Amino acid sequence: MAFASGNHGIFGKRNEPHTIIIAQGDSVRHFTVKPWIMTVAGTVAIAFAAGYLVATSYLVFRDDLIGASIARQARMQHSYEDRISALRSQVDRIISRQLLDQELMEQKVAQLMDRQNALFERNSKLGPLLERAGGATIDSATPVPTKRPNSNQSASLLDGITTGKIASSGTGYQAADLADEAFMSINGSLKNIETNQLNRLQGLIVEANETGNKIVQTLEDAGLALEIKPSNEGVGGPYIPAEATDNFDQAFNETVDRLDIALSRLDSIRSEAAGFPILVPVPGQAVSSSFGYRTDPLLGSKAFHSGIDFRAPSGLAVKASAEGIVVHAGPNGGYGNMVEIKHASGWTSRYAHLSQILVQTGASVEANETIGAVGSTGRSTGPHLHFEVRKRDSAYDPAPFLRTGRKVANLL
Repeated sequence: MAFASGNHGIFGKRNEPHTIIIAQGDSVRHFTVKPWIMTVAGTVAIAFAAGYLVATSYLVFRDDLIGASIARQARMQHSYEDRISALRSQVDRIISRQLLDQELMEQKVAQLMDRQNALFERNSKLGPLLERAGGATIDSATPVPTKRPNSNQSASLLDGITTGKIASSGTGYQAADLADEAFMSINGSLKNIETNQLNRLQGLIVEANETGNKIVQTLEDAGLALEIKPSNEGVGGPYIPAEATDNFDQAFNETVDRLDIALSRLDSIRSEAAGFPILVPVPGQAVSSSFGYRTDPLLGSKAFHSGIDFRAPSGLAVKASAEGIVVHAGPNGGYGNMVEIKHASGWTSRYAHLSQILVQTGASVEANETIGAVGSTGRSTGPHLHFEVRKRDSAYDPAPFLRTGRKVANLL
């Protein structure tokens, strides 16, 4: 194949049609291609090449863009999944913490309810002891629960704590912090109640022992010996107020036992002291004649007076100087109408010159019980009461007895 073209030598180069010759054996073919066809063909070829390059580049860049977009979306998805996982973990921790806090709160509420129930039971034990202690009561500053909390009250308290309702306004604490604050406040109050309760019991023990010792010592100073001696346990040391501890129940029970012993001892002392004739049989009346030697009011000679006389109006009530058994109730020579009472430890008392006798022989009488009335029967110059204290047929001066009675009257 060959191309042939013609040139003009004078006027320069001139575009001529191109001839394409194709020879194949003996066969020869030729084609004439005009210039504008070649131009169109070149343009089409160039356009095709450019379109191919553009299409190829688009496909390449498109794949890269799609890959980048997919990768970016994958990264975003992983990021979201990580965030969701972190949030789920945080939610799980919060839920677990809330469940744990609620369980702890329920335990604390149960402990508070148990302590309040214990206080109620202790207060029930204290009632009889306080009555025996002379009607003493726990200080007003020491509140004691008077009613057991029921399940509704417990649930209400738990609900108030878990929802943060138990709080002071204006605080920025969370519900758990407010609950802890409420628990600390309630626990502190209960601890103060327990401490004051225990201190009060210990104070009552000291008071009971001191009262008993004072009664015993006062009677012994007057020559009246009791079988019960002053408390001397060989203990001492500085006074340190007790604190409520985990062993408070043990300390409380031990203290209650000690108080019971102290009160039993005091009751025994009072009971035994009540058997001594130490109370004035006619309170408020003056003594007209003392015990011992004096001038006899009828004969004018020196004589022994075996008792003391109280100047008193006729008919005034005469009271027993102590509890005991009436061994005589009736006339008795110069005593006139007389009542004789046998008391503890062999002591007896006589009440003479009575205008009226209100008891019978063999009767039991209490201290300060009315046994007769003032009169002037027997050997007497006028209305008065002759009072004697005797033991084994020996007369003793009643004055020390009566002075002792005035000292311990507020202790009996």
